[in-house]
Amino acid sequence: MTEFTDRIAEVPGKSPIARFRPIVFLLTPLAAILFQVYIPRLVEQLAYLDLPLLVTVYFALMRRSPIIGLLLGSGIGLVQDSLSHQPLGMFGIVKTLVGYFCATVSQRFAVENSAIRFILAYFFYFFHQLMYWILLRALLGQPGDFDPRRELILGLLNAAVALPFFRLLDKLRDRG
Repeated sequence: MTEFTDRIAEVPGKSPIARFRPIVFLLTPLAAILFQVYIPRLVEQLAYLDLPLLVTVYFALMRRSPIIGLLLGSGIGLVQDSLSHQPLGMFGIVKTLVGYFCATVSQRFAVENSAIRFILAYFFYFFHQLMYWILLRALLGQPGDFDPRRELILGLLNAAVALPFFRLLDKLRDRG
């Protein structure tokens, strides 16, 4: 490996699993979902941010367990489904996939690196949107609106927001 890949590649046993208080696991996703549902009604431009997705990505990356990522993604997705006007279960399925794959990726890479976090937030935003569109067409037979160029640009926006948001969430870690 090169010096660059040594810094981003995970060395087994060197990077601990992040621990959070249970209240953080409960309130952070709830706040992100409420933000997603109610704030865009006041400021339309904030509808492009997907904070529940970013919370799913962050906690799945930091906990490094595919099972926890899967459960967290499905829980956040189903609560988001119940508060939105979308078909019930669509966000649950897609965020379950995102949580599982994020946690799986986190077992290989040093996810404390800002560049890795940016790339993963960008990739998983696009993956989320693509999977939602595929499921909308395949399961419900509805035409979906998926413009790859638009989604790539919105992925950059969400990844740019993810960096300071993830640093804020890093401060909520249990240090004990």
